[in-house]
Amino acid sequence: MLQFRKVEKFYGAHLALTVPDLDLVNGMYWIQGENGSGKTTFLKMLAGLHPFKGEIFLAPGERGLSESISEGRSSEKPLSILKDRNEFLKKVNYAEAEPLYPPFLTAKDLVELYGATKQADIDAAKQQLEELHILDAYEQTVGTYSSGMVKKLSLVLAFMGNPDWILLDEPLITIDVAAVELVCKWINDWHARKGISFLISSHQSFADGLNFTGKLSVLNKTLHIEP
Repeated sequence: MLQFRKVEKFYGAHLALTVPDLDLVNGMYWIQGENGSGKTTFLKMLAGLHPFKGEIFLAPGERGLSESISEGRSSEKPLSILKDRNEFLKKVNYAEAEPLYPPFLTAKDLVELYGATKQADIDAAKQQLEELHILDAYEQTVGTYSSGMVKKLSLVLAFMGNPDWILLDEPLITIDVAAVELVCKWINDWHARKGISFLISSHQSFADGLNFTGKLSVLNKTLHIEP
């Protein structure tokens, strides 16, 4: 469960987004809103990339609680993004809408970096890269990649490790139809089989590709959960 308490994001004196007290139970959510409404700002705050006022907690939900019990930590307290930053961010993965990586790094460099920081299975990531038909470029620098290849790489990195939540900002842009179908399959499978929750921002329709638990909307600089 994600818990938001009096969250506000300012750029100087300008209020960009507010999130009233909200408990977001585990599930799969589609974030909707106009361009510039604050969807990306919301995801970047949650990913630890934007400072904000207020507090965000990651509380053990059904998935986290079962893990805690199995590890003898049934009384585990919620993680604070401010006070428990490193542990919080191990449980929340993020893929940007338009990812940028240092052009001199290779996919191998990035996968190994994420593998170390997220304690992730590198072979599993390479399998996903192969499914997306970019494993052949594994040791090429990302500066030689097309925008679609960079996007595919960013999505694979977001699935690495053992997150409780995966945040995907416009995951369908710049990738081909076959990749869209595959990414939707991954999302549905990881949610159903592993209990991982998703927050997905997209202007594109998922048609019948994803089964959402609910929808969030950003209106008048405020994030709402739709009834």
